[in-house]
This record gives sequence, structure tokens and C-alpha cells, in this order.
Amino acid sequence: MKLLEEDNNQVELVAVDDADEAMLDAADKLVIGASIRYGKHSKQIYKFVKQFEKTINSKKNAFFSVNAVARKPNRNTPDTNPYLIRFLRQISWKPQKLAVFGGRIDYRKYNVFDRSLIRMIMWITKGPTDPNASVEFTDWDKVAEFGKVINEM
Repeated sequence: MKLLEEDNNQVELVAVDDADEAMLDAADKLVIGASIRYGKHSKQIYKFVKQFEKTINSKKNAFFSVNAVARKPNRNTPDTNPYLIRFLRQISWKPQKLAVFGGRIDYRKYNVFDRSLIRMIMWITKGPTDPNASVEFTDWDKVAEFGKVINEM
């Protein structure tokens, strides 16, 4: 958990495993983000959404997904990103605002198995495969714009 304070607005970052009803109830807005690992969002994010859907829906809310597929121009919007589309089809919650970001691949931080698997996927999808590379796919201007959208909710 981390509390950020900017312009008298407080932002509390909480892992879904650490969130509870009282914490969510106290929030004005809920912004939920999840990354892709091995082609899927985590089971924890599905469980969280199902468990707290009523509370989430009672607030201004948003969801964003982080995945390397979003590095591609034809896969970097909520309407075109296959992981986000699949996630939304598998849950009943309908977020009020959506975004998708490319994320980062840092091969040096992965264990041998993960590095090999990600390199294979990147090779198939014509992405970077240098095992020493750290590649940032995030469009930070797009992240800033999503932040403005959230702020204006």
C-alpha cells in the first residue's frame, strides 16, 4: 500500500489481495489496473472484481490493462486490444473508463524460463528478443491523458 498526495488529492495504491470492503467504500473513485502474464490477467483480478463488483459500481471507476501486445498500433486501444476485450467478456462489471498500455519488457529481470518464453513470443510477434534488452513500450503521454480523464471523473 502506498499513499500519494498531489494537489490535496490523495491516491492510495493497494494490491488487490490487500483491499477490503471498508477501504473501497472510503474511496471516491476506484481505478483498477492489471497486467498480462502468460497471456492472461491474474486470477486475483477476476476474484477481486467479482467479490467487490457492487462497491466498484457504486463509485466512479476505471480499468486499465498493461500488456506488450498494446505496443502495436492496431492493438493499443480498448476496442482493439485482445486481452482487454477478452477480460471484459469474462466479467459482468462494465468499467466507466478504459485504457490499455504497452508496459515494459526487461529480460534481465526474468528467470531463465520466463526470459526464454517471452523471447519466443516476441520472436513470433516480431518484437525485441535481445536477452539483455530492457524495452519500454508504454506511451507515457497516453498514461498522462488517462490520468486527466480519471481526475475529471
